[in-house]
Order: sequence, then structure tokens, then C-alpha cells
Amino acid sequence: MGSFERLLTVWVALAMVAGIAIGTLAPGLVQGIAGAEIASINMVVAVLIWAMVYPMMVSVDFGAVAGVARQPRGLLVTLVVNWLIKPFTMALLAVLFFDHIFAPWIAPQDAAQYIAGLILLGAAPCTAMVFVWAQLTRGDATYTLVQVSVNDLIMVVAFAPIVALLLGVTEIVVPWDTLVLATLLYVVLPLVAGLITRRVLGSARAIDAFTARIKPLSMIGLIATVAILFGLQGDTILDRPGVILLIAVPILIQSYGIFALAYGAAYLMRVPHKIAAPCALIGTSNFFELAVAVAISLFGLNSGAALATVVGVLVEVPVMLSLVAFANRTRYRFAKD
Repeated sequence: MGSFERLLTVWVALAMVAGIAIGTLAPGLVQGIAGAEIASINMVVAVLIWAMVYPMMVSVDFGAVAGVARQPRGLLVTLVVNWLIKPFTMALLAVLFFDHIFAPWIAPQDAAQYIAGLILLGAAPCTAMVFVWAQLTRGDATYTLVQVSVNDLIMVVAFAPIVALLLGVTEIVVPWDTLVLATLLYVVLPLVAGLITRRVLGSARAIDAFTARIKPLSMIGLIATVAILFGLQGDTILDRPGVILLIAVPILIQSYGIFALAYGAAYLMRVPHKIAAPCALIGTSNFFELAVAVAISLFGLNSGAALATVVGVLVEVPVMLSLVAFANRTRYRFAKD
């Protein structure tokens, strides 16, 4: 990584502070950004995420997609962790902490709301940001695309039943417009743009040179997104810091635990690092747009469930950066690519 990327944690920390400051000093600006929403997806944030995703999509070689079948182990790890383990461990941790460990400090009705929000987070694996984490670990762009695409297909049919099971609710209102729009914005459109770019550039050398030039877009988009997210939630962070810290505890345990499980399984199965790192990071990261949208539609904008999903957003970036650093430091332990 270049010097700018090596200091990415510092830039992200500064973006968090700047976001909270902007949210406090210029609430009108933040409200204007917050109002730019379609189907519960903020269009300003969507543009920035698109800028993050596009550079990696240019690296996707469609001619190599068929080769994914020769490395099924990485995809197997992703699917087992995301759909057979992660939602249930998140629910278990949420109940453990808010019904038992934190019970003396949290009212029962609030605890139920926080549990619901955490369950929504656990049932929604990442769609967009994983492309950024994969790029930072020099992951296989083509394989990462396939993993995300398969996850999205499963999410369409599995998200509502899993949430209904874990919440004990029989009529889950899934905002399909949010799910479809997010997939179009974060996967389909950047992928089409990347394909067109590859065809225009032609040679592999030209593609590599172009990718190197636009790579800073991902980092700039990430930093700007963090600033906006923290600006949008600045009042909540300042008003309820204790509750946010309590909600963050099971999220942190879940994130590091799921990563350790997936990364360890990939290591034992001798999955190459360029596949192992993204497959572990997909399970660790969350599709926060979907989780927030469902929490709002089911429980309301000011509900504890919505707050819990927002805390997931705030915790995710620092956690993922730490895991990216760990994955990069342990690259040499894996099977040769």
C-alpha cells in the first residue's frame, strides 16, 4: 500500500471527528444530505460508495468468471458463515447481553428493540463495502464479485424468513425497493461501467495503469462516506454515548468472531489469500442500508431497533480497517495464490 493507504486509519478517525463537528455546527447541511433519499438509500452516500466500488469493478475479468468453479472452497466458506452461522450467533449474543448481562441498566422494552436491530444486522451480509475491503487486501476482484452476487441472490429469498424466525414475527415487511435499488447502485451499475471501461481501454497494461490512477477514488469515497455517516448521527452519538457503547459490545464480539471463524476455515481449507481475505470480510461486514430500512419500516425511525442498526454502521469501518490490516499482515501464512 502507498503512504496514504497506510495512514487510512488516521484519515478515517479524522473523518469521524469532522463528521460529528459538521453535524453539530452545520445541522442544516446535514439535514439537506439526509433528505436526499430514495427507498431509504441516501443518494449522496450511494454516489460515494459507487466511487469506492467502481475501481475494483474495472479489475473484474469476465473471462475468468468460469475459473471460480475451480476454487469452490472460498464460496463455500462465505455461504456457510453468512447464512448458517452469522444470523444465529448475532441473535444469541444480542439476547445474552441485553436480556442478561446488560439487564440491570437497560429497560426490558428497550432491550427488546436493541435485540431486534442486532438481528437485522446479522441477517444482512455486505453488498457494497466489501469491494473496498477486498481491494485493500489485494483480493481477487472477479471472485469477490461472484461471492457478492451469490449472496445477493440468496438474500432475496432467505433474509425475510431468517429475520421472521429470529424475531418471532410472522409478517416481515421487506423493503424490496431498497434491496433492488441497492443491488443496482452498488453492484450492477459499477459492474457495467467497469466492463465498458475495460473494453474501451483494451489492453491489460492500459487497464492496470488506469486502475492505478483511479484507485485513490476508493479511499476518498470511504473517508467522505465516514464523515457523512458520523455527521448524520452526530446528535445521537453525543446524546446517548453510553447506550451506543453497550450496543457496540455484541457487534464487536460478533465481527471479530465471525472473521476468525471464516478466516481460520479458509486457512485450514488451504484457500489462497486473495480469496480467503474477501470471503472472511464479506461475512464480517453488513448490508447496513437494508438493515436500517427494515428497522425503520418495522419499528419506526426513532426506535431502539433503528438505533442499533445505525451503531452497526458506526462500528463497521474501524473494525473492518483493523481486520484488513490483520489480513495483510498474515498473507504469508496462506497457500500461494
